[in-house]
Amino acid sequence: MTIGEERDSGTAQAWEALGGAPELVGRVRLRGVGDLGEGPLPVAELARATVAACALAAGELAAGRAGGGVEDVAPPVVDEGAVATAFVSERHLRVEGRAPVTFAPLSGFWRTADGWVRTHANYPHHEAALVRALRLPSATPEAVRAAVGGRTAVEVQELAYAEGGLAVAVAREYGDPQPLLEPVRETGARGRTLGPAPAGRPAAGVRVLDLTRVIAGPVATRTLGLLGADVLRIDPPGLPEADDAYADTGFGKRSALLDLAAAEDRAVFERLLAEADVVVAGYRPGALERYGFGARELLERWPGLVVAELCAWGWRARGPWAERRGFDSLVQAGYGIAAACAGPGGVPGVLPAQALDHGTGYLVAAGVLRALAEGGGRGLRFSLAGTGSWLVRGLARTGGGAGGSYAAEPWLRVTPSGYGVLRHAASPFGEWGAGPSRWGTDRAGWLPR
Repeated sequence: MTIGEERDSGTAQAWEALGGAPELVGRVRLRGVGDLGEGPLPVAELARATVAACALAAGELAAGRAGGGVEDVAPPVVDEGAVATAFVSERHLRVEGRAPVTFAPLSGFWRTADGWVRTHANYPHHEAALVRALRLPSATPEAVRAAVGGRTAVEVQELAYAEGGLAVAVAREYGDPQPLLEPVRETGARGRTLGPAPAGRPAAGVRVLDLTRVIAGPVATRTLGLLGADVLRIDPPGLPEADDAYADTGFGKRSALLDLAAAEDRAVFERLLAEADVVVAGYRPGALERYGFGARELLERWPGLVVAELCAWGWRARGPWAERRGFDSLVQAGYGIAAACAGPGGVPGVLPAQALDHGTGYLVAAGVLRALAEGGGRGLRFSLAGTGSWLVRGLARTGGGAGGSYAAEPWLRVTPSGYGVLRHAASPFGEWGAGPSRWGTDRAGWLPR
C-alpha cells in the first residue's frame, strides 16, 4: 500500500503529538511488506508510524537547514520490511556467529498465589537483588518458582523493588492513560545555528550527549548517529552494559566512561555539555538530579539545549511508579499488555517485538529532530508507558504493505566491530558504514566539526 492520497492514521497521530505540520503526513510513501506476527494489538501499525514520523522529522530538518520550509520537505519512503527487521534487531544479532543472550534464567513470568508476576534479572546486580529480596537458596528458576508460589504478585513486586530488584505484578486491565509526548519547557533561547547539511545526513554536525541504556534510548541515539550526529554515550564506570546489548545498539556512536561523583570526571562532563546541542537521558527520574544534571538544571545552565528525557512508567504515573526502574517487558506486564496477549490457560504473553522500546526510540529521535528544526531550547518527555497507552487506546489496525512475502535477509548486514564480526539488522534510514566500538573504550570528547 502506498500512503499519499490516504493518510496513515497512526503516522498522523504520532506526527500530531510531535507538533508537526499535518499536511506533511500525506507525503509518506510505504513500500514492501513486513511481518511482526499476529496478535491482539496493532504492533505493525505502531512500528510503521514511529519510523514514518521520524522520517518526516528528518526531512523537515533537512529542508530547514537548506533554507526551505514545510513545502520543501521531500516525501519520505518507509520500507515495511526494513521496519519489521529493525524492530526485532536484537533477535537478528549474531556476534561472531553466536546468538545473543536476551533473557536470563531468572527473567520471566512466574505464577503466584493470586496471578502472575514478571521478573527482570538480566543484569547481575538485578539478579542479586532478586535473590536477596526473595531470600532464594540459589539463583535458579526452581528457587524463584518455589519462593513466589505462596506469595501474591504485588507482594513479590514490592519485595523486589525494596531491594533494588525488578518484578512487576501482571495487571489484568490497561494502565492509566499517558501522553505519547510531553513538551515540558521552552526556554525562549535558540541553540547553535545549523547550516546546510549533506544529503541524507540532516543531523550532521549536531552533538548529542547520550545518557541512555538498554534499548529505547540507544535506538534513538543510534538513529541520530546514522542521520549524521556526533553521538557520545557516557556511562558510569561501575555499571557495565551487557556486551550483546551494546553490540546491537552501539552503532552510530562512541562510548566513554565518566564518574560524575569524581571532580575531574565531572569537569569533563560539564565541558561536554557546554559544547553539546542535544542531551538524551534515559535514567529513571531523579537519578541525574542528584548530581545537578536533571533536565531543569541543564536547561537553566545551557538554555539552547534540546533535552529529551525518557522513562519507563510515565511522568504522570501514580504513587512511586514514576520513579521506578522498568524495561519494556515489565511495562507490558504492568500495563495490561501481557494479559491481553495471554495464551491458553491464561498464561501471560508478550508482543511480537519489544515494540515499546523500539517505538519510543524512534519517537525520541523524531522529537529531537523536530526540536532542532525549530531552533532548540526545549525539554521533551517520553515514556514506554506513553507508547503503550497509545498502542492500546489510540492505534487501530489498518493493514499495509504492497503484498508479497516478507523475508528479513535483504535487511541484514555483516559488519566488523569491536566485538568481532556482527550480523545485524540495518536501519530503516540507511547504512551505518561501521560497527560499534567496545563499550566504554572511547575518549570522552567531541569530534571536530
